[in-house]
Amino acid sequence: MTELEALARIEELRAQLHHHNYCYYILDKPEISDQQFDELMKELEKLEEQYPQFSDENSPTRRVGGGVLEGFENAPHKYPMLSLGNTYSEGELRDYVARTERLAGGKCQFVCELKYDGTAISLHYRDGQLVQALTRGDGTVGDVITANVRTIKSIPLRLSGDYPKEFYIRGEVFMPLEGFRKLNKERIELGLEPFANPRNCASGTLKLLDTSEVARRPLDSYMYFVIAEPPVAPSHFESMMKAREWGFKIPDPEKRMVQLANSVEEIMDFVYYWDVARHDLPFETDGVVIKVNHYHLQEELGFTAKSPRWAIAYKFKAEQARTRLLDITYQVGRTGAITPVAELEPVFLAGTTVKRASLHNADQIARLDIRIGDYVYVEKGGEIIPKVVGVDLTARAADSKPHQYITQCPECGTDLIREPGEALHYCPNREGCPPQIIGRLEHFVSRKAMDIEGLGGETVELLYRNGLIADVADLYALKDKKDQLLALERMAEKSVANLLEGIERSKQQPFERVLFALGIRYVGETVAKKVARAVGSIDRLMTASVAELMAIDEVGEKIAESIIEYFSKEKNRLLVERLRTAGLQMAVTGVEAAPKSDKLKGLTVVISGVFHTISRDDLKELLESHGAKVGSGITGKTDLLIAGDNMGPAKLQKAQQLNVRIMSEKEFFEFLEGR
Repeated sequence: MTELEALARIEELRAQLHHHNYCYYILDKPEISDQQFDELMKELEKLEEQYPQFSDENSPTRRVGGGVLEGFENAPHKYPMLSLGNTYSEGELRDYVARTERLAGGKCQFVCELKYDGTAISLHYRDGQLVQALTRGDGTVGDVITANVRTIKSIPLRLSGDYPKEFYIRGEVFMPLEGFRKLNKERIELGLEPFANPRNCASGTLKLLDTSEVARRPLDSYMYFVIAEPPVAPSHFESMMKAREWGFKIPDPEKRMVQLANSVEEIMDFVYYWDVARHDLPFETDGVVIKVNHYHLQEELGFTAKSPRWAIAYKFKAEQARTRLLDITYQVGRTGAITPVAELEPVFLAGTTVKRASLHNADQIARLDIRIGDYVYVEKGGEIIPKVVGVDLTARAADSKPHQYITQCPECGTDLIREPGEALHYCPNREGCPPQIIGRLEHFVSRKAMDIEGLGGETVELLYRNGLIADVADLYALKDKKDQLLALERMAEKSVANLLEGIERSKQQPFERVLFALGIRYVGETVAKKVARAVGSIDRLMTASVAELMAIDEVGEKIAESIIEYFSKEKNRLLVERLRTAGLQMAVTGVEAAPKSDKLKGLTVVISGVFHTISRDDLKELLESHGAKVGSGITGKTDLLIAGDNMGPAKLQKAQQLNVRIMSEKEFFEFLEGR
C-alpha cells in the first residue's frame, strides 16, 4: 500500500466511524453491529500506527484516550460564559415573562429546555473539526479539557452538513444514572469511596489527567447554545435544530425535551410536565431553562453584570433528606396499576414529616438498585408526593440483597401482568380486587364525572366495606337502604339526605360525563366528550368497530381497542343496562346533538393569541359546534388560523408559508354570522 492509498483508506475509515458513531450515540439507530464497528476501528488503529505522519487529533481512535496529561492550561472564553438567574416559584416566573416582554416592547416567543445537572462546557469548531473545549471556570477563563472531551462519544469530532466555518457551541456534560450506579459499585468493590452524586462524578471525571480513565467512564452530553457570527439562523430554536443536523446531540422536540412557548401558560405546562416526568429520565435534571427565542430580541434585552436578561432558570422545588428504607409495600389503583411505595423511617422534609414515598415502578427500583434497609435520599417538590431519588451506597449493609418485585397482587393474590411498552405492572382481577372496585367507585362520583356531593373517598369506602355497594350501579339503589345508611358511623339524618339527593341529581349529568365516569382505560375527560358527541349514544358505541372509533378525533388504536374490550365483557354491558334503568343519560340530548351549523364542517382550525370577546375554551366549543376540528399546531392540514392579539410570530409565519387562511377575531365572527 502506497502512502496515498494509506491516506485514502485512513480518511475513508475515519469518515465511516464518525458516521456510525453519530448513528449510534446521537440518532440511536445503529447501522452496523458492535463487532463490525470494532473491526473498522482496529483497522484504523493499525494504519495510523504504520503511518504516524497522518495523525489527526480528531480521529475516532482518540476517543479511547491513553495519554496522561501534565496538567490543565487556562484559556479565555471569546464570549463570556455567564450564569443564569434562578427562580423557584410560578409567580416569579410570570413576573419575569411580563418584565421581559415589557422590555422587549411586545410579546416574545420562548424556548423551554431542561436544565441538566452536570458540568457546563464550551466547544470551539473550525472547518468542521473540534479545536478546543473549555470548562466554564469563572465565566471569563476556563480550563482546557479538549483531550478529555474527545473521549465523549456523543460529542462529534468532525461535523457534516452546512456548518459555518467557525463557531462555538455550549452544553452540559453529565453522567447517566445507570453508568453512575455501575461506577460506584465498582469503586465500592475496590474499597474506594463512591461519588456523592452524578454531577460531582461528571465534574471530577473531566478534570482527570488520565484520558484513558476518562474514556472508560460513560459520560454523555447535550448541547444547547450556538454562537456564530453571523448567526446560523434568526432564532435559537432554529440554530439548535441545524446543530442537530451537523452531528450534535441536541434535546429532542419530539420527546418534549425542548419546546417553543408563546405564553406563560405554555411555559408552565412544560414546567409542570417535567417536574413529574424528570424522574423517568436516565439522567438528572434540576429545573427548566427559559430563553427568548429570537436573536434580535436577545440583543435588545442584553445582559446584566452576571447573567443574560433573555434567559432564566426555573429550579424545581425540591428538598432532599436522607433516611432509612424500612420496607417496600405496594398499592393497587382503580385500573389495577401497581405502585411500589417506600416505607421510611420518619424524616422532616419540606415542612412535613415524611413516612412514605413513591418508588414509581419496577424499572425505577432496578435502576437505582434500591434495597430494604438502605439509607435513601428523598425529595419533595411542590405539591407532589415525596419520592426516593437515590441510595447512599456508603451506608449499605454488606449482606443486603437486591429487591425482588412482587409477582402477585398484594390485595387479591392474582398473578400480575405487564404489557409490552408499559412501565407498570397490573392486577387483571378487575371484578374481584377491592382497591380497584373502590377506586372505580371514587372515580365515578368525582367532580369531573358524576359529581355526587356528599360522597367522598372515606364515605365510598365505608359503603363498600359494609356491603351496601359493590359497583357503581348500586349507588342508585341506596334510596331503599336509608335505615342501613343511618346505622353507619358518621351518617346522620342530614348527611344521608344530602347523599341521596346528590345521587338523584347526578342522573341529569350528560352522556359524556357518564361515559367518562365508567372508567374505561385511556378514556379521559376530553376523549369521552369527543366520543360521546361523535357516536351519540351508548348503544351505538357498544356496536362500533375499531375503524369507526379511530375515525373520531383524538381516538387512536390503543383507545379504540380499550373501548371495544370494555364492552365485550358481559358484566360491563349489564352494568350499563342497570345504570340506564336507574335513569342515567345514555345518549346525547337533542340540544347537545344538534350542531349549530355545518359552516365549518371538515375544516381544521387553529386558534392562537389573546381573545377579547370570548375565552379560548368557549371559542373551541363554538368551533366544534359548527363542525370544525380544533388543531393544536399549524400543519399542512390546517385550513384556518384565528389570530388573536399577541400571537407568536413563528406560528403566523408558518401559516403564511403554508398559505393557511388567517382571520382576526372580528373577521371570524363576521364570517360566522354570514356578513
